[in-house]
Amino acid sequence: MKREEADKLLHQKIEAGEKVSPVLPEGVKNYLIDIDGTVCDDIPNEEPERMLTAEVYPDALETSNKWYDEGHLICFFSSRTEAHREYTEIWLKKQGFKYHSLLMGKPRGGNYHWIDNHLVKATRFRGKFTDLVAKEVIIEVFDDGKHK
Repeated sequence: MKREEADKLLHQKIEAGEKVSPVLPEGVKNYLIDIDGTVCDDIPNEEPERMLTAEVYPDALETSNKWYDEGHLICFFSSRTEAHREYTEIWLKKQGFKYHSLLMGKPRGGNYHWIDNHLVKATRFRGKFTDLVAKEVIIEVFDDGKHK
């Protein structure tokens, strides 16, 4: 899916005369992918001169581009600051990454707990970038009065 097609899916949606947040079609995922330490060498914001020389991790480019080609949305989501956007975009293009958007300024420090009104699935990168597989895990949820 090209950027223009993705933009159309994410524009204003109206249900029963009310504006609502858009929801992607069944089977389309919106991948938010960290950059440093996930698709390439872990480069801290304090060393921006290294950002243009970061080495891509094995299979990160191939896998994320495959997801893009399958019609999923790819958004790189980084703790790099807005001041580093230009270098980051140059690096992504030079490496050949296909993507729809780039969000800068993700909170630093890890141990993220994402709370959202939309379904959120998270996958921790542990050194191998591959297609995702199903696995049962325990998660923390809001108390809806229906759990044990």
